[in-house]
Amino acid sequence: MATIITMPRLSDTMTEGTVASWLKKVGDKISEGDILAEIETDKATMEFESFNEGTLLHIGIPAGETAPVDSLLAIIGNEGEDISALLAGGAAPAAEAPKADAAPAAETKTETAAPAKAATELPKGVIVVTMPRLSDTMTEGTVASWLKKVGDTVAEGDILAEIETDKATMEFESFNAGTLLHIGIQEGNTAPVDSLLAIIGPAGTDISGIAENYTAGGAAPASTPAKEETKAAPAAQATEATAEVSSNGGRILASPLAKKIASDKGIQLTQVKGSGENGRIVKSDIENFTPSAKPAATASSDAKPQETAAAAPKVFVPAGEVFTEEIKNSQMRKIIAKRLAESLFTAPHYNLTIEVSMDEAMKSRATINTVPDTKVSFNDMVIKACALALKKHPKINSQWKDDAITINHHVNIGVAVAVEDGLVVPVLKFTDAMSLSQIGSAVRDLAGRAKNKKLGPQEMEGSTFTVSNLGMFGIESFNSIINQPNSAILSVGAIIEKPVVKNGQIVVGNTMVLSLACDHRTIDGATGAQFLQTLKQFIESPVTMLA
Repeated sequence: MATIITMPRLSDTMTEGTVASWLKKVGDKISEGDILAEIETDKATMEFESFNEGTLLHIGIPAGETAPVDSLLAIIGNEGEDISALLAGGAAPAAEAPKADAAPAAETKTETAAPAKAATELPKGVIVVTMPRLSDTMTEGTVASWLKKVGDTVAEGDILAEIETDKATMEFESFNAGTLLHIGIQEGNTAPVDSLLAIIGPAGTDISGIAENYTAGGAAPASTPAKEETKAAPAAQATEATAEVSSNGGRILASPLAKKIASDKGIQLTQVKGSGENGRIVKSDIENFTPSAKPAATASSDAKPQETAAAAPKVFVPAGEVFTEEIKNSQMRKIIAKRLAESLFTAPHYNLTIEVSMDEAMKSRATINTVPDTKVSFNDMVIKACALALKKHPKINSQWKDDAITINHHVNIGVAVAVEDGLVVPVLKFTDAMSLSQIGSAVRDLAGRAKNKKLGPQEMEGSTFTVSNLGMFGIESFNSIINQPNSAILSVGAIIEKPVVKNGQIVVGNTMVLSLACDHRTIDGATGAQFLQTLKQFIESPVTMLA
């Protein structure tokens, strides 16, 4: 069913927005998390991402035009779907019903909060800031750290805190100026979306009744609806302050679009001078950037020291005494537990295992890596082989829904990465169109930023298939739990040297075990077996992946 997308409210003072540019055109396939357009507000030009999947059927506001908040921005639905009734109904009326789905989180929260009975009048200039909804699936957040303390002066654009969501730890910036008068959620504590996070206002303002009234009212704010709009930054605003770390440990602020363009052009953000607020790197900075003669240090050379954390001091345990330690579950660990349990107990899993010869793959990899500035791993070769095999067996690249099975004809492979708090799955978009060297570079970049908690939610959304590799730990074979809504996940074991039979003779060979976990609702056994046969052919004869 078609969904109407309306002009979002991307700032507390925004009444209308201008579409600076469309990043998608009518007829394009849209995945959840894809950037639809750049929208110019009264404060900044920001990326607006899709919270729906389907085909872009209609653009309601052409690039360069301005329209009020809630105007018809676009329609997303099934390819060929009739949307004449939606268009005939007019932009504003049609947008009313699906607004909660199509608009950013801040709009939805504002509407929910408006009927709040507690209507304590706020002192002039005082702003109540609440726990923002930083991803489409976020219901609660944990304050990982405060970058400001009570009494500090806060400027618009300053980073207030680092908030751990169900997907990543993200920086949360202030959209108001003043003094930090109150902190409502202490470091390490978890609270639902819309809980009182902080209060900002003029220095010395008496706020004695605000926090108490807010807490007494539960999640409903103790402020006027107008102030409510100020409180919650939508996901697009949160990602506007996406940060990386420079070689000296300082923060590098860059917009998601600037990061994407820099990645496509091979530009390191450490070399770029930002012209935005607080030195933020924006799109124009990347487009106008001219590389200097001095080469920059590679990401890989910097990543190794960062990945090796200092060993924690050992706890002394007297012999013969019972000793236990309780570690508080992080938000990420809670979500991992919830989703894996849901996957295992809702999707009927079965596993198919196949052994592949790695002799030719080892020769090919050694040859490929003789090319200057090229580094390809065996995992990269497996990912490439999976992408090509999925194009030949699209039923593996599917998703189960109660009323239909969705076959994805685009290939977005998620790569499981172990991090300190658990597991994240960054996604390689359109993997089948990437070369081996591009896959290798992208995986190293994503894995490095995943370990440093610098991935944005949009980089972990939209996967259609997942690869999990424990071979580097010496694990010969294992079975994974499906990363829903995918229908399958491939488990990759270690390469083992052992006796094998070739042409009737026992010789020394190198083999690797692959295990495919399938959702029996979408993938029959024969279909999964055919996919593994094709995958085996690609891996055992890597030259066929270049055809």
